[in-house]
Amino acid sequence: MRILRLTVTPELAGCSVGRLLRQEMHLSSSLLKSLKWRENAILLNGHPVTVRATVKPGDILTADISDVSPVSGTIVPVNYPLDILWEDEDLLILNKPAGIAVHSAALTEETVTVAGAVAYYLGNGVFHPVNRLDKGVTGVMVVAKNGHAHDRCMALLHTDDFRREYRGVCDGVPDPPQGSIDLPISREPDSLLKRRIDPSGLPSHTQYQVLSTANGRALVLLRPLTGRTHQLRLHMAAICCPLTGDWLYGTEDRSLIARPALHSYELWLRHPISGAHVHVTAPLPEDMAQLIQEDM
Repeated sequence: MRILRLTVTPELAGCSVGRLLRQEMHLSSSLLKSLKWRENAILLNGHPVTVRATVKPGDILTADISDVSPVSGTIVPVNYPLDILWEDEDLLILNKPAGIAVHSAALTEETVTVAGAVAYYLGNGVFHPVNRLDKGVTGVMVVAKNGHAHDRCMALLHTDDFRREYRGVCDGVPDPPQGSIDLPISREPDSLLKRRIDPSGLPSHTQYQVLSTANGRALVLLRPLTGRTHQLRLHMAAICCPLTGDWLYGTEDRSLIARPALHSYELWLRHPISGAHVHVTAPLPEDMAQLIQEDM
């Protein structure tokens, strides 16, 4: 159960409960509408109250924003261990492994998914991913534990309050070693999966920096300023330095790595409820580290 609590200050006296829920507790219109019909979801000093009621100094207003599990959900809980980097009552920040999809694919059945593992861990059939990672991508992934936290997080994406950095290993060395890639992206015609650089596509912006080089490859820092599907993979291929192992936009070589060499490395987040600053990193996985080790 997740309860939001507000103690009414003298400055807020005389306000309606509805105004406080919207403006001070930042509940969305859809969530507020659902709470109105949920028994004991909105309480003033421990008693049910309508949104039209007014408050006085010292009153305590509470809202139960817990998710209501769906009667019939499409997420099948799976007992699979989660690598949890950080957790509180609103957020779950994971180190996602390679080879596991976030959701079951439309054309295939996934035995284990992040959605299923989180549903099992939380004990319900609700899943609120904030940033999604491709099946082959590892690293930091944020999941909200309730719809309110999810809505608040989504409003922070691609701002200074939700900053992400990736690490990638690419074939070749970018020249110049630091720069920006500003190339619009659209779907590839006749493909359900592939994207392409397209002047008429959606604006897409990536910053990159070479951190080290070895074996004809580079370890690069990648900072997405937009969130297009396959953005980092496609942008690196567009500057003739595709990610090592990228079977879709580069060259697949399972003797080197069994996936695109991309890792969600670091996150800076302003907590959507408390406002606290959260900083999380996920170490570079071994399969990527081996690609840039100097030959002995």
